[in-house]
Amino acid sequence: MSEKSSRTSEFALPVRVYIEDTDAGGIVYYVNYLKFMERARTEYLRSLGYQHYGLAEENYQFVVHSCQVRYRKPGRIDDDLRVSARLTHLGRATLMFAQQVTRDGELLCEAEIKVACVSADGIKPTALPAPLYATFKAQVEELG
Repeated sequence: MSEKSSRTSEFALPVRVYIEDTDAGGIVYYVNYLKFMERARTEYLRSLGYQHYGLAEENYQFVVHSCQVRYRKPGRIDDDLRVSARLTHLGRATLMFAQQVTRDGELLCEAEIKVACVSADGIKPTALPAPLYATFKAQVEELG
């Protein structure tokens, strides 16, 4: 269902556009691109052997700190989209992702999303768990 290219450390998730994702004209509602991107980041994390609920049990959560989004072309009902997530920067408590939503290779939307690791109990910045940091570090080093 998903794909991960070891060459680029890019994770991609196929997403079909349903009526619930669109406005009255059948065009993807702008905020839903961010939802698609969230799903891709979640599945990317899962592909590395981690899940949000497991991290939460260890007192870690991820929150979106900021994002810069550029909408290029509209997605439409019943489109098959490809939503990619590529880790571009790793900090002790932050991750930066470059994400794209494409249809048949055509760029519809792109974003830079900064994610912060926080403590689940106090929602305060905290360092990534060491094993996860090491996993992400290996991903970033693949990029060269």
